[in-house]
Amino acid sequence: MKYILVTGGVISGIGKGIIASSVGTILKSCGLHVTAIKIDPYINIDAGTFSPYEHGEVFVLDDGGEVDLDLGNYERFLDIRLTKDNNLTTGKIYQSVINKERKGDYLGKTVQVVPHITDAIQEWVMKQACVSVDDDGVEPQICVIELGGTVGDIESMPFIEAFRQFQFKVKRENFCNIHVSLIPQIMCRCATPVETAVKEKISMFCHVEPTQVICVHDVSSVYKVPLLLEQQGVVSYFCQRLNLPVEMKPRKMLTKWKEMADRSDRLLEHVSIALVGKYTKLSDSYASVIKALEHSALAINHKLQVKYIDSADLEATTLQDEPVKYHEAWQKLCSSHGVLVPGGFGVRGTEGKMLAISWARKQNKPFLGVCLGMQLAVCEFARNVLGWEDASSTEFNPESRHPVVIEMPEHNPGQMGGTMRLGKRRTIFKSSSSLLRKLYGNVEYVEERHRHRFEVNPELTHHFEKKGLQFVGQDVEGERMEVIELDDHCYFVGVQYHPEFTSRPIKPSPPYFGLLLAAAGKLQSYLAKGCRLSPRDTYSDRSNNSSPDMEMSELKFPSL
Repeated sequence: MKYILVTGGVISGIGKGIIASSVGTILKSCGLHVTAIKIDPYINIDAGTFSPYEHGEVFVLDDGGEVDLDLGNYERFLDIRLTKDNNLTTGKIYQSVINKERKGDYLGKTVQVVPHITDAIQEWVMKQACVSVDDDGVEPQICVIELGGTVGDIESMPFIEAFRQFQFKVKRENFCNIHVSLIPQIMCRCATPVETAVKEKISMFCHVEPTQVICVHDVSSVYKVPLLLEQQGVVSYFCQRLNLPVEMKPRKMLTKWKEMADRSDRLLEHVSIALVGKYTKLSDSYASVIKALEHSALAINHKLQVKYIDSADLEATTLQDEPVKYHEAWQKLCSSHGVLVPGGFGVRGTEGKMLAISWARKQNKPFLGVCLGMQLAVCEFARNVLGWEDASSTEFNPESRHPVVIEMPEHNPGQMGGTMRLGKRRTIFKSSSSLLRKLYGNVEYVEERHRHRFEVNPELTHHFEKKGLQFVGQDVEGERMEVIELDDHCYFVGVQYHPEFTSRPIKPSPPYFGLLLAAAGKLQSYLAKGCRLSPRDTYSDRSNNSSPDMEMSELKFPSL
């Protein structure tokens, strides 16, 4: 096993995640099996209870792990499936060591940071590095480890010490460190390419070879970062430093990656999506949602414009208190080609979300509701079509006479962390004519990731279906409503799951892909051609997961 540790200096958020993902991508393009581990030095056990304003979105894995959004970058770049143990936190390490101490595993010894915590860190990394993350089940050959935060932080010190010991345990030829820093010009992460003299100066003062100083300047797309690393000889260095079994020849996967990255710079047509949410002041709160939209926009040769709308700004109270903000929010909504209401928690802004959903339904505007977005679409329909004025979710109004969304029986309301319906679950399509089923490739079922505590009330669904809101996807038992579609609408779809978590740059998520197709006015022609894009059939093949079943090496891009 070869280990590559990525650390950061000067400031947090400098781009370690993108560098780690890009390094993994170019090594995978060489035919190697690559896995990734993210270390977060905070004391939380996992990211499940974070506000999106703390660390951005909570990313959900197949096994239900609620993890840092960087694991989403790893999965998208490397097209792999990680588990919750690929995200290591101080909380997890201390919990495991304390549990061992309570069981008497340390035989009466004084339990200390060194050696017990540092040993636990090393053991965790070595064990998890061997877990397969590819569909072929092959054990990884390379493990890329990202240490979150900044070197010098007190909370990072046990991990720094652990890896200082680790390099000797696994031997020099199996371990190397990438340190991502900032050159104030204002660069090795920098705004523009650095001159040779600057690289030589960094080399001298950091005690490394000039060839080991890799400069990653600002680029138009994060998907160009692997190419930037490749151009500066990163693969050649790793082959020499880690004795990697790689033939130095042109790599087809990286060629297709370059075509995709270049193509994003040549897009001329625009498509705008109104993202109506609660955490719109920080785009990282919806990181995977934005990526899924970008993947789909690229697939239809359009440049994406996301219009962020705080749902509370659409409500009548804002009209009274801040009329300018109210009218600006509605102008954004009405000028968009499509509407997306993503997942979320809490009552604030839910009325505004339902106003946006009502507008999209009545104006025949493409709409996608995800998780809470689907639940609110059901509430809106109940109020304005079925005439149930107090229809609501018991999350917001426990006394509602029409509880169209209810708490799941297995949810434990006394504890917040890890109590939701989490991870990969199967959804069965109940209708052969379902639009979303066609977008998935006319499969009988899909498996997608979930994160929710509430569900549509199954006892009331027949009222909706009589009026045209169809529950076309359900769980295996037929008790949980997973997919809704509205009759006689260009695209009105809601999903209880989070399809954005499995979208990939060249394998976009079908629910998002459908939204973008409809927003660009291409959905009907796409369906009429048997789910093929003109002039090529980029996404004509489908698998039983959220992404079109096409390998990177098979993708063909048209000349524009």
